[in-house]
Amino acid sequence: MLLAVNDSVFVTGGTTAVGSLLLSDLQDSGYRAYCLGRQEINSEASRSWSFVDLEIQGSDLPDLHASVLIHTASIWLLIGWIEKFHRCGVRRIIAFSSTSRFTKQSSASSYEREIVRKLANAEQHISGECERFGIAWTIFRPTLIYGGKGTDRNIADIARVIRKFGVFPLLGSARGLRQPVDACDLASACLKALPVAASYNKAYNLCGGETLTYRDMVARIFETLNKKPVFLPMPLFAFSLAIRVLKWHPRFSHLSASMAKRMQSDLVFDSQDAVHDFGYAPKKFLPSYLNAVAD
Repeated sequence: MLLAVNDSVFVTGGTTAVGSLLLSDLQDSGYRAYCLGRQEINSEASRSWSFVDLEIQGSDLPDLHASVLIHTASIWLLIGWIEKFHRCGVRRIIAFSSTSRFTKQSSASSYEREIVRKLANAEQHISGECERFGIAWTIFRPTLIYGGKGTDRNIADIARVIRKFGVFPLLGSARGLRQPVDACDLASACLKALPVAASYNKAYNLCGGETLTYRDMVARIFETLNKKPVFLPMPLFAFSLAIRVLKWHPRFSHLSASMAKRMQSDLVFDSQDAVHDFGYAPKKFLPSYLNAVAD
């Protein structure tokens, strides 16, 4: 399908790290963006917000028309909605999954294994439904996302621990490799892939522009916050105990001991197909946004 610059775009997940940036990027590129979600986004002249709760399957979409949907919320929320978006004119979908589909398959955490199942099922559902309705789809699977005004739950959480305690706990040498990816680069990837036919009906693993160890990644966060890196080696049982305590706080309910174990694992992917197909160009790990984010 051919897209015009002035086409309208539905965006779900406007408060996510990627979605919050994407709205501005679409506006700057001449698209009209309709933000759909449960939490209102401040409107500007070229975009609007409408209440939609994708968790309520029986509800309807607003009386709006757009040729594109960029779904940055949890991908499984799209299940059961493709036909409704098709009736609103959508003929192109970009949806965000995660490389967690692969890295957490053998997790000891039942919660994380359930996430893997939901990611895989959602990807299969979306590709199948898009084929049924003649919608061109693209699925992005990012690695460790950071940025987006501190709305990520990874790098920002590490920074929060460093600010509060001045040290960061590590399991063993923490030499597992990471490829943190800036939310800005993911928002840019949406705009680059949107009109490119080579990206239609494909899934891409999108990593950051630098591969570094977990320990070095945390050290760079220390340095960004103008602090000397100080690490606290901890055995697994101590990590497990600390996580049990933290999970009582809603912000840290997603934590598990499996996260500590993965400090030793390489979580590395290849984005060359995205580079080739639509010019994906991620930056090195530069979490300078942390200096503007309050605890």
